[in-house]
Amino acid sequence: MKKIFIYILFALFFTACKEGRKVIKIETITLTDSKQIINIHDSLVKPVVYQNIPSFKDLTNEEAKEKFIATILPGILIAKYNLAEDQKMIYSLTEKTKWSDQDSTFYKQQMEKFKAKNIDNLIDKMETHPNSISLAQAAIESGWGSSRFFREANNLFGIWAYKDDEPKIAANQNGVFLRKYEDISKSIEDYFVTLGRAKPYRAFREAKKETDNIDELLPHLKYYSERGMAYVQQLETVIRQNNLTKYDNYQLDPWFIE
Repeated sequence: MKKIFIYILFALFFTACKEGRKVIKIETITLTDSKQIINIHDSLVKPVVYQNIPSFKDLTNEEAKEKFIATILPGILIAKYNLAEDQKMIYSLTEKTKWSDQDSTFYKQQMEKFKAKNIDNLIDKMETHPNSISLAQAAIESGWGSSRFFREANNLFGIWAYKDDEPKIAANQNGVFLRKYEDISKSIEDYFVTLGRAKPYRAFREAKKETDNIDELLPHLKYYSERGMAYVQQLETVIRQNNLTKYDNYQLDPWFIE
């Protein structure tokens, strides 16, 4: 099954994990115009984090969507790569007979972050999903980059704020707040952690262990919105109408990884 295949891959990467985590050469671009956004025409994507993302309202609908995807996809790929590297490091701990203090600290941090029960459960919770799903959710939750929460708080995925001391923005007059992030990369990282740790997405995580088929995965995201299956249907429509599955095999350009 998929989980066994993943473990075999971990074993193949074990030597690299021993040498430490690889580093992505990320370029940060503070935008003054949407023309600065690098359009994506190839499956190997340059790791770029965009800041001060401008409005796309003066572009055509198709142009705005193209710029939105070009802005968001590199951040998704960076977050997935970093999470995969952390996952490999956790798996490497299962091969060690004795952990260093650094190993123990890293393990504790990840266990707390993902609210995991044990190391196997942690590895499962760190598993990611197809890019098309992340892109569709970002598009819906941010209105293709037009929502107030995206514009003012870099909140791509409509994630709520629960702590009194965390940066946030008011969602309505009923005391509901959404998290405010310093840039979209932080929002994307938090999105993957949220899906990895929250109880409503347990069935989604279980399904991911067996398949990457989006038709089988999407129904398990019905709890992401109070609209339930109507939200799932909207995800399906956005993915189909915008051919987002073509991005599922896109990855970071290895030239920028050292």
